[in-house]
Amino acid sequence: MTLEALKQAIAELPAEEKAALAAWLNEQEMDGWDRQMRKDFSAGGRGMRIVEKVKDDIRAGKFGPMDEKRT
Repeated sequence: MTLEALKQAIAELPAEEKAALAAWLNEQEMDGWDRQMRKDFSAGGRGMRIVEKVKDDIRAGKFGPMDEKRT
């Protein structure tokens, strides 16, 4: 089935079914985003460099509680 055929079929759906399809597509997209986040922030993932940098900065005293004024 081509993209144009899919678009045409979707255009012909009743509003309730379009809404259900939109919700399903949104879930698919969010699931993909969640998988990418888990991959990025697991051991060896590209986001872990950021996490380790922040942890190092915290240990070095470069961060404090948010309500504490720093000069």
